[in-house]
Amino acid sequence: MKTFTHITGHDLKAMGYPPAKWYRRALEHINSNQLSKTAMEAYLEQFKLPEPLGLFDQPVAYSFNLAAQNEQEADNVAKVKATMDAVMLTPTVLGGAVMPDACPAGPVGTIPVGGVVATQNAIHPGMHSADICCSVMLTDLGDADPKAVLDAAHQSTHFGPGGRPRGQQFQLPDALMEAFKSNEFLFDEKSISIAREHLGTQGDGNHFLFVGTSAATGNTMMITHHGSRGPGARLYTKGMHIAERFRKLLAPETLKQNAWIPFDTEEGQDYWEALQTIRQWTKLNHELIHDAVAQKLEVAIKNRFWNEHNFVFKEGETFYHAKGATPLDAKFMPDITGPRLIPLNMAEPVLIVAGDTTKTNLGFAPHGAGRNMSRSQHKRNLEAQTDEAIFEQETRGLDIRFFSKEIDISELPSAYKPAATVRSQMQEYNLGTVLDEVLPYGCIMAGDIQKNAPWRKKRRRGRRN
Repeated sequence: MKTFTHITGHDLKAMGYPPAKWYRRALEHINSNQLSKTAMEAYLEQFKLPEPLGLFDQPVAYSFNLAAQNEQEADNVAKVKATMDAVMLTPTVLGGAVMPDACPAGPVGTIPVGGVVATQNAIHPGMHSADICCSVMLTDLGDADPKAVLDAAHQSTHFGPGGRPRGQQFQLPDALMEAFKSNEFLFDEKSISIAREHLGTQGDGNHFLFVGTSAATGNTMMITHHGSRGPGARLYTKGMHIAERFRKLLAPETLKQNAWIPFDTEEGQDYWEALQTIRQWTKLNHELIHDAVAQKLEVAIKNRFWNEHNFVFKEGETFYHAKGATPLDAKFMPDITGPRLIPLNMAEPVLIVAGDTTKTNLGFAPHGAGRNMSRSQHKRNLEAQTDEAIFEQETRGLDIRFFSKEIDISELPSAYKPAATVRSQMQEYNLGTVLDEVLPYGCIMAGDIQKNAPWRKKRRRGRRN
């Protein structure tokens, strides 16, 4: 009688199967059933990789809902088209769209901000970036005084690096904690610790807390804008690592930033579930800040709604990667409770919109005003003036606060595309209808967190010694 030889992962690797999550399941099946060599080979056929995929010869067709109004915008349009053309060579791509607020977000071949890319059976972490589920939430606070709301919000929120100080942290709900612990991408101690610490924080960059009044009702509205902070950033890093492993096996010609995780793998299923958990965490993050303000003021909440604009949405086997694009179609949002939000800049109204899916918008609208130049270039253009003078000129009549107490001119209105241009192109390309506007009273942003960062202070002290 022939003796069965126990099979290990080394044996599978020697047979030409790259290490993967299915190893454990396959080894248990092979060894528990003591499969013969022929039976084992037949069983392992399901795990064989297809022939490597090459890039498409031509970019897959996509809609370009963006037009230049001047020479500066023409340069931006050319760069957006060049990078989107390269993205659309990726072998998983089915279609795409570019929004009026589009601008480059990295080397050529990186999905632009304001880009939407639809793919087949593939999640591309690089197409949602580290700021997973960057989103906006609105709470209607009725006849609350806008200044009182902004004051309470300033005491309640937290901007800048790191999490909330001990004693000021929010409780991570048991169900969400369990979701972290049960997911391969989220269960590590560091991710869970950061998920606790970063609740109720908004980060930096273009994230904000905006207070204004409804043009339709006169009610005071509070709007927050932020993503998934540290937990999302850690998931993105892990996702890119797994996607790179698949890229080397499935499509080595694909640009690293466009690597993907096949959805029909264990890794793909786990990553998709992790994205949904991060979405829940981010929504809770908004809610905690809004609830804290309402409780501090002892005012009733009249209404609330939210939407992501930096996420991956699924319909069947098609995945829509929205890198800064607002979902119009209700099929993308399982918890839809109201219209969508499109902020423009701190001196302009936040738009409340609705709209239909068309062939050219794929079910999406712009997510903001976008930029025609980088932050650093904008700063260089204004270096003849002081930050204080620029701030005074661009925010006159508004209550604008920087959490770090340092002005960040790269977040002032002139750093962004003209709001009127974005709005006119929304209408021209049928990208949503404005239902209401939240007229600005004021807002809070992180400010220039680098100016007095601890490492800069340390360097300055070293120079003085």
